[in-house]
Amino acid sequence: MSVKFRLICFAVFLAGWFTISAMMVKAADGPAASTPSVTVIRASKSEVIGRVPLSGTLVPRSEVLIYPHINGYAIEELTVDVGAIVKKGDPLALLSTRVLEVQVAQARAELSRADAAIEQAQSAINTAKANQAQANAALSRSQQLRKSGTGTQASLDQSVSASQGANAQLESSLSGLAVSNAQRLQSKAQLDIAELNLQQATITSPVDGLISARSGQIGSIANAGGDPIFRIIENGVVEVEAEIIETALGQLKVGDLATLAIAGVGSVDGKIRLISPTVDPATRLGIVKITTQNQTNLRKGLFVSGWITAIQRESLTVPSSAVLTDISGTYVLTVADNNIIKKTAVTGGLIWKDKREILSGLEVGDIVVAKAGVFFADGDVINPVFSEKATEVETPQ
Repeated sequence: MSVKFRLICFAVFLAGWFTISAMMVKAADGPAASTPSVTVIRASKSEVIGRVPLSGTLVPRSEVLIYPHINGYAIEELTVDVGAIVKKGDPLALLSTRVLEVQVAQARAELSRADAAIEQAQSAINTAKANQAQANAALSRSQQLRKSGTGTQASLDQSVSASQGANAQLESSLSGLAVSNAQRLQSKAQLDIAELNLQQATITSPVDGLISARSGQIGSIANAGGDPIFRIIENGVVEVEAEIIETALGQLKVGDLATLAIAGVGSVDGKIRLISPTVDPATRLGIVKITTQNQTNLRKGLFVSGWITAIQRESLTVPSSAVLTDISGTYVLTVADNNIIKKTAVTGGLIWKDKREILSGLEVGDIVVAKAGVFFADGDVINPVFSEKATEVETPQ
């Protein structure tokens, strides 16, 4: 053989050997290379929170309306203005008292006259009693004389008539005293009313609180049928009147905590004080009253938004992306020991911070496909790669 032919044969041999080697390598590496690497994570216990959104307004917890108790008198002085802090009994406004003072003087004069009438009636009673005693004594003498035969029947009849007249006079005097006493009671009641009206000419605060509005004007005529002269926020306490969608009201209870964002104030913590038993049929919203722990810089009418924490519990969770839904229901893809995917039906619960609560279908430590599960089917083989978050979860023994 020539040298050239030998070189050609050697080249063909080498080419064939490399081709067979490459095929053998490909055959050996093919199955592993076709197995996809998929991020997985272990189901674990973590905190989940269910929140209900709210929006509302700051309103007084208890607002007191100040009206005059007497009508038709001019306002002469207003002693406080909006924003003033008042104590119970502090004067707020003064009404004109000239007519009221005259009425008090008149009622006192009537009472004095009633007292004089009582004294006069008492004097008449004393006189009647004396006349009665004298008439009864004369009657007794006439009766004795008539029995002894020395007195006449006419004299006896006259004594009887005088005694009856004296008794009638006494009864009349006693009735006159009763009338005088009744007149005095009436005069005393009229004096009490006049003095009360004079006292009520000074309008005072019935509670401790903050003046939130003042509609009275000096010179205007006080009228209990118009606008209140003042509005007072009792003890200066305001709270949130929030509107909640009807479907969420059943999740709430008195005492649930709330995180509030108040315009111009910032974040404030609160707690449900009252849940309305009714829902507006037009808006389908119910009213919830929320007390705030911090009353600083809170003003009636400020807009409030935020969240109410309705549910807070430790529960089994997986990433939200791990939970899938199709026509058969909600499911996750679990990974068995042989790295084979299995479609597992679950019951989902709350979603909190990219985690989904699993109410049933999984156990703590079960391995699930964390994401991209929609690209895999039941029975697929994968190369599981644990998420970094999975390393933070202790594997159950």
